[in-house]
Amino acid sequence: MPRGKHVLSMPQGKHVFGTVKVGEKGQIVIPKDARNLFRIDPGDTLLVLGDEETGLIVSKPEAVHDLAKTIFEKMKPASEGEE
Repeated sequence: MPRGKHVLSMPQGKHVFGTVKVGEKGQIVIPKDARNLFRIDPGDTLLVLGDEETGLIVSKPEAVHDLAKTIFEKMKPASEGEE
């Protein structure tokens, strides 16, 4: 039987890095394996999104850049693209 973080047998490219505890100041430590895989370095800025039903997402802001651009493109009034 698999042990540790591999016990959930995640599909290729999906990872379970374990659990973290929230400290006295509300801080968490991102596991080293996750920091290495996603190239998160000291001083990097991370985006925190939340949904009251499904939870939190912590991501590099550039990861959602293309999605945000697509959303804003779809929000343009129809007359704006016509000339």
